[in-house]
Amino acid sequence: MSRIDELIEIIKQSNNIVFFGGAGVSTESNIPDFRGATGLYTKKETTIPTEEILSSHFFFNDPQAFYDFYFAKMVYPTAVPNACHLALAKLESMGKLKAIVTQNIDGLHQKAGSKNVLELHGSIQRNTCLKCGAHYDLDYMLTFKGKGVPKCAKCGGIVKPDVVLYEEALDDATVMAAIRVIAKADVLIVGGTSLVVYPAASFVEFFKGKHLILINEKPTPMDENFEFIIKEKLGVVFTRIMEEITN
Repeated sequence: MSRIDELIEIIKQSNNIVFFGGAGVSTESNIPDFRGATGLYTKKETTIPTEEILSSHFFFNDPQAFYDFYFAKMVYPTAVPNACHLALAKLESMGKLKAIVTQNIDGLHQKAGSKNVLELHGSIQRNTCLKCGAHYDLDYMLTFKGKGVPKCAKCGGIVKPDVVLYEEALDDATVMAAIRVIAKADVLIVGGTSLVVYPAASFVEFFKGKHLILINEKPTPMDENFEFIIKEKLGVVFTRIMEEITN
């Protein structure tokens, strides 16, 4: 029996699964894995470090430069959910998957139909005026692409994406909800993450259930903690899973 077949049997037998995912979940939707070989953190495309541009102080000191980078490198409005996103949404609708904990900000899990998505690092789909608190969607923000800093239609204040920048803390309620669902799960499937970004990576340590599985093409610092590892693309794995689960 292959490791994928083992995972399929585990999924068939459980109705209390949580999926914890990172950037690798969305690479098959043509959104770069920022820490991969061609990602922003390794492929230096600007003279200013990526971590600097995506920091809170940089946003407030030079919002125009921030948004030039943000719209060019962080926002992929034409991206659509891939096989992994769609399969997770289906598993939730079947009552098997209880929650998705994601480090991604693209909103593709919701586009695929998932309901209980805990976004640790926020979402480009939500944006808030820093002056009056008005909320805006991504379509509104994109009207400013190449035309200056996004401004509020109501008060003229700067609109900031609801994403967690460097120097900013994760949302406490989201963190606590993520820890709670992971701690209660019987099965935790971790996929598409390097498990090097903290505090998110540490959430795996709260799992006390039966099966802890990793789906990742490259090694992580936490490999030894998993029951077994599937070194394959997420889309391939979840396509196989859904062929077996739904037949």
